[in-house]
Amino acid sequence: MQTTAQQKTENVIIITLDGFRWQEVFAGADSVLINHDKFTEDKKGLQEKFWAATADERRKKLLPFFWNTIALQGQLYGNRWHNNFVNNANPYWFSYPGYNEIFTGIPDTAVNSNDKRWNKNENVLEFINKQKGFENKVAAFTSWDVFPWILNEERSKVYVNSAFEKISINSPTFNLLNEMQMNAPRFLGDGVRPDLLTFYIAKEYLKTYKPRVLYIGFDETDDFAHGGKYDMYLHSAYMVDQLIADLWGWLQIDPYYKNKTTIIITTDHGRGDAKKEQWTSHGAKIPDAGQIWMAVMGPDTEAKGELKTQGQLYQKQIASTIASFLGFTFKSAKAVAEPVSEMLSK
Repeated sequence: MQTTAQQKTENVIIITLDGFRWQEVFAGADSVLINHDKFTEDKKGLQEKFWAATADERRKKLLPFFWNTIALQGQLYGNRWHNNFVNNANPYWFSYPGYNEIFTGIPDTAVNSNDKRWNKNENVLEFINKQKGFENKVAAFTSWDVFPWILNEERSKVYVNSAFEKISINSPTFNLLNEMQMNAPRFLGDGVRPDLLTFYIAKEYLKTYKPRVLYIGFDETDDFAHGGKYDMYLHSAYMVDQLIADLWGWLQIDPYYKNKTTIIITTDHGRGDAKKEQWTSHGAKIPDAGQIWMAVMGPDTEAKGELKTQGQLYQKQIASTIASFLGFTFKSAKAVAEPVSEMLSK
C-alpha cells in the first residue's frame, strides 16, 4: 500500500552487525574488557588503537564513521545512559528471532530457534519486492548461512546470497569473488563467510544491478564475542565501520543513489555485562541481551545525532520504518509494529 507522503528516499540500505553491544556503540572500548587477561591477548596494541580518556574519544576511535558522519547528518538511538532505550520485543534475545523481528515487524514466539526452518512470516523485503517499480530490485547478502530461511528465499523470491554460496553471475569481477570465496580461510566454519567478502560481493552487486533495497548482514562481531576474543570483536567492528563509510561515500557519487538513499544500521540482539563476564553470551537468561541500538541517515531524516531524550523504541518497528521511507505502509497477515516516526521527521 502506497502512502501519500512525498519523500526523497528512493532506495534503502539495511545493515546489521550481529550481536554488537550498545555499550561499544556509545562509549567505545570497554575498560574492563580491554584490560582483561582472558579476553584481550594484545592489550597494549588494542589500547593504542582504541583507548582514550573519555567515552566520546573512544567511540570516535572505534566507529569513526558513526560518530563523525552519522552523528552529524543522521540519528543514533539506544544510549541507555541517557534513558534512550531500544529493545528486542521478542523474548529470546538471539539471532533468528531477532532477524525475524527486524524484517517482519512481528516478535513471533513461534520463532524460537536458530534452526534452518522456512520463516512463515512475510518480511518487508518480499513485500517491497512485490511493489511496482521494485520487482527484482531487492537483494540480501549475508555472512551467516541461515538467512535464506529467515528471509524465506523460496517463497519471497528475494535474491539472498549467504555464507560461501557461489554467485551465479558470469563476469570477471564476480568470477574473481567466487574464486576468493573458494580459497578463503573458513576460520569461523562453513556457515559464516568473512565479512569482508560479504561486503565486496554486495557492493559489486549494487554497482552492477542497482537494487533499490539492499540488505548486508555482517556476523563476525557475534562470533568473536562468543569466542571471548574482545580484541577481534573490536577490530571487526572497526572494519565494518570503515566498510560502511566506503559504501556511503560511493552512494554519494553515483547519480542513481546520491541524495536519494537512506541507510539503516542496527543489530539483532545485545550481549551480557562485562563485569559479570557475560559479554560473550546472549539469550533470555542474560539480563542485558535484549538491549539494542539503531542508527539512520538519509535525505528524509533530520540531523539530530545522538538522541539524548528519554524514550523507548523496539526492534519490531524497523520493518515498517523501512517501508515508510519508500512511501509504503507495510501490511502482513499479522499486525506489524508502527514505524519510528522521528526517523522520517525532516
